[in-house]
Amino acid sequence: MTDGTTAPQRVQIEYCTQCRWLPRAAWLAQELLTTFEAELTELSLKPGTGGVFVVRVNDEVVWDRREQGFPEPTAVKKAVRDRVAPGKSLGHSEKPSAS
Repeated sequence: MTDGTTAPQRVQIEYCTQCRWLPRAAWLAQELLTTFEAELTELSLKPGTGGVFVVRVNDEVVWDRREQGFPEPTAVKKAVRDRVAPGKSLGHSEKPSAS
C-alpha cells in the first residue's frame, strides 16, 4: 500500500482504566481513523492509570489531559493533521472560531 517513501504514521491514545475512559478513547480513535484513514498506518489504545489521557503521534505527545483538559475532537484532529498530513483540509472543522 505504501511505496516505502513515507514513514509510518502512528497514533496512540493512552487512557485511564480506573476512570473508565475507554469509551472516550475509542470514540476519539474512531474520529481519527475516519479522518486520517489514508495517512495513518496504526492507531492504538493503551490502558493506563492515574487519570491519564494522552494522545501521541509517532511517540510525540500532542495532547495531555493534565495540561490541556479533555480534548475537543477538532483540536486533536488539527494536532494530528499538522504532523501526518500538513496540507490536508479538515473541511467544516477548519472554520475559524468566533472570538
